[in-house]
Amino acid sequence: MRHQKHVRFDWAIKRLLRQKANFNILEGFLSELLKDDISIIEIIDTESNQETETDKFNRVDILVKDKKGELIIIEIQNSYAIDYFLRILYGISKAITEHISTGDKWTSVKKVISINIVYFDLGRGKDYIYKGTTSFSGIHQHDDLELSTAQKRLFKKEKIQDLYPEIYLIKVNSFNDIAKDTLDEWIYFLKNSEIKKDFTAKGLKEAEEILKVANMGDVDRREYQRFGEVLSDRASQALSIKIEIEMAVEQEKKLTEKVIRERDEIRKEKEQATKEKEQAKKEKEQATKEKERATKEKERVVKETQELAINAMIKNTKLSDEDIANVLNVDVESVKSIRTNKN
Repeated sequence: MRHQKHVRFDWAIKRLLRQKANFNILEGFLSELLKDDISIIEIIDTESNQETETDKFNRVDILVKDKKGELIIIEIQNSYAIDYFLRILYGISKAITEHISTGDKWTSVKKVISINIVYFDLGRGKDYIYKGTTSFSGIHQHDDLELSTAQKRLFKKEKIQDLYPEIYLIKVNSFNDIAKDTLDEWIYFLKNSEIKKDFTAKGLKEAEEILKVANMGDVDRREYQRFGEVLSDRASQALSIKIEIEMAVEQEKKLTEKVIRERDEIRKEKEQATKEKEQAKKEKEQATKEKERATKEKERVVKETQELAINAMIKNTKLSDEDIANVLNVDVESVKSIRTNKN
């Protein structure tokens, strides 16, 4: 882990921000994100649900109850999780069901705000902060369903979406390090573990001193170093897996290209063989036709020669048709036919 002036936010939540004296730091972050003056009543520890060493370092989550009685889940996930969207849903459902007792009125259901700080590329999108709410739109009239006056009075809410969970996704690595407002100052800190002197966001002034690495005790410093080493190992493992996958994909691509080339060569060879076969067939047909023409021509010449010989013998001899046929080795009918036509 590179040298940092301040501890990472997930480490701060683990060790420092759970203390009531430091609530103002977390309140500052929540106030900037939610655009509201957040006051924390208590932090309900949820990390006891983590059962594995992997959980310990991969994610941090706490449950905060504010002065409105609303529940705020803050979860930080360091390692890639393709199904993380469903984990968000599970966390919200768990928080709701664990804070209502059997027989309670439905008005006892708490509003849940789920804040998810992720250090990997979650989904596809250009922004680095996303907000999700629930609303109801008419299928036919395309109007938005609203609370009645009585419901507003009962729930003390103005909109239906105020009753349902809100989900915030902060994709830390997608932030470009340019802080344009006070919320961006917090995102900059989440990404770089650094608080610049000109930052004015709520909570950061207090965090500037409390979250300094230099102010950590020896035990915390060793544990924090171990924490950083584990994250570095995980990042190295993720990079190694990525490289191996890319190499495997590249190898598969080359193999596929080779198969395609071989298939194309076989196809071309087959096409060439087919062309040669068709050419040989055409040549054979042509030879057959030439042979037939030669045969017919030979027959014509033989016939004409025979006719000339028969005419000559009829004209110059007194031989009978049978004798002429015997001499010339032709059939008698041919001789008789020529003699008849001559006469």
